[in-house]
Amino acid sequence: MQTTITVSHLGVYYRGVEALRDITLKIHPGRLTGIIGPNGAGKSTLIKAMLGLIPVQQGTVNYQGQSLQQQLDKVAYVPQRSQIDWTYPVTAWDVVMMGRVRKTGWFRPFSHISRQQALNALERVEMADLRHRPLGQLSGGQQQRVFLARSLAQEAEIFCFDEPFVGVDQKTEGVLFNIFGELAQENKIVMVVNHDLGESITHFADLILLNKELILADQRSKVLTDFNLRRAYGGKVSFYDAMTLPDHPRSSLGYLDRLWKNNAIN
Repeated sequence: MQTTITVSHLGVYYRGVEALRDITLKIHPGRLTGIIGPNGAGKSTLIKAMLGLIPVQQGTVNYQGQSLQQQLDKVAYVPQRSQIDWTYPVTAWDVVMMGRVRKTGWFRPFSHISRQQALNALERVEMADLRHRPLGQLSGGQQQRVFLARSLAQEAEIFCFDEPFVGVDQKTEGVLFNIFGELAQENKIVMVVNHDLGESITHFADLILLNKELILADQRSKVLTDFNLRRAYGGKVSFYDAMTLPDHPRSSLGYLDRLWKNNAIN
């Protein structure tokens, strides 16, 4: 059975304004996939459209021969921090246990297995000792790790993270990338919207480069070229021919840094 996600001719409009145009691509299991592009490029819109969280005017998104929207029980989704109410009176444990609801059903007591799965997820993100602390009393990085644990507790096949590195500390960034890599090794589909084009970009095996339309979805080394980046970001920047990813993952950083300095990335 085909375990890739197949997006075909996806089009999205907001109040008559085109947000995504004719997106066709495949997302493969076992490979950490980053979604990149400038502000307003449609990165978050792509994930939301794929999951049916916003209306789609054209196109299809299929997984295992069926519409992905009919299989959301196989999906774990962590939205941007700005879309979460961090003042809601729940503990870290409560949040992670919410990830078990699809397995147990609403209004049913959680089984010992579900509780153990939640504890395992918290241990995996190094948050088990703080599981009884109110969510609002945790740091930004700790909060993000709690929601990562919630996604792990779901035992999903597809993981979608929308800008998970915003407002987190270096330790949390390391934990996130370690878990993302482990999920890829477990042959899961892992998609991450990432605004940072610094060194963190080297963690991704595949990249989807957008600017309302698809620039390229392919292996990282094939996406991060002068031609593709200029199409996506624009800007008058210099570029030296040292793009040898993945063998020398730092080789592209000089170009990416220059994009930042020349305000080509907003």
